[in-house]
Amino acid sequence: MSRRASSYDESDVRIRPGKGSRPRTKTRPTHDDAQHAMVVSVDRGRWGCVIDGDPDRRVVAMRARELGRTPVVVGDDVSLVGDLSGDSGSLARIVKVAERRTVLRRTADDTDPYERIVVANADQLLIVTAMADPPPRTGFVERALAAAYVGGLSPILCLTKTDLASSDEFAAAFADLDLPVVRAGRDDPLDDVLALLTNHRTALIGHSGVGKSTLVNRLVPEAERATGVVSGVGKGRHTSTQSVALPLPGDDDKPRGWVIDTPGIRSFGLAHVSADDIVNAFDDLHEAIENCPRGCTHLGPPADPECALDSLTGHSYRRAMAVRHLLRAVSGGDVGDAEAPGDSRGEAG
Repeated sequence: MSRRASSYDESDVRIRPGKGSRPRTKTRPTHDDAQHAMVVSVDRGRWGCVIDGDPDRRVVAMRARELGRTPVVVGDDVSLVGDLSGDSGSLARIVKVAERRTVLRRTADDTDPYERIVVANADQLLIVTAMADPPPRTGFVERALAAAYVGGLSPILCLTKTDLASSDEFAAAFADLDLPVVRAGRDDPLDDVLALLTNHRTALIGHSGVGKSTLVNRLVPEAERATGVVSGVGKGRHTSTQSVALPLPGDDDKPRGWVIDTPGIRSFGLAHVSADDIVNAFDDLHEAIENCPRGCTHLGPPADPECALDSLTGHSYRRAMAVRHLLRAVSGGDVGDAEAPGDSRGEAG
């Protein structure tokens, strides 16, 4: 042993001050004074929220530690504490996410087990489709319809660029689903669209380039959503890159509804959707399939010759056949336009 080592005593030992001996409690604050708010934007770990649905009471919030990695998306109803002044540099905390009433989900493709939440708590889904430039794609509309039915949203078909091509034939393909159809061409008034959106939370979804951002700018002039042009191969360019909830202008500075603009997407996977999920969205069809044999896919002959949907009559039968067509379409694996190799810009949610 060296001479220096043998000369050590207690005074040579440095003890770091501790943080106290009191154990951490598992009791968490109840946050009884938390303010109700709606998430209207998400950006790099910060959430824009409006308190009590008032667009003038907007604050920026972070997710509280006790929430862990709980996902928070546009449309979520949350509880806030902390600095609710909304002043520059202020930061509130999201301490609770309320149970979602509706959820619009999608997957990257039909084999991807990971569900992406596009928007929460919207009660309507406005499916925006152009009649030309780019041409309409029935498959995408059918998949968006399926996601809406399963997620609890009421779908509406909105047809744009009607000045370039007729919309009658395309709209007729969905007539038996009792699907509201509105037209929002460049020269079309928006009275019918506004009538459907008033007093609702409505999510807008569509392929890139269909005029969704242009429509949003007409509905909410101060939105200033970026617009672009369609590429030379007939595919749109992504101009909206983040989902955002925007208030519809109303009287007395109170919004008469909310529109939630989502990024343009090129694919809509439905790995999370089953045939029963879609059929159960219709009350009369839900009652009918209770008499189907076990394992029925509801696709009819020859796969299911004893499907109870074939016993329906009148309008219910026509709707059942339209839903059956929808089932065949969404089970065919056509998730939408193929993305360019390495292009992930179409991811939303």
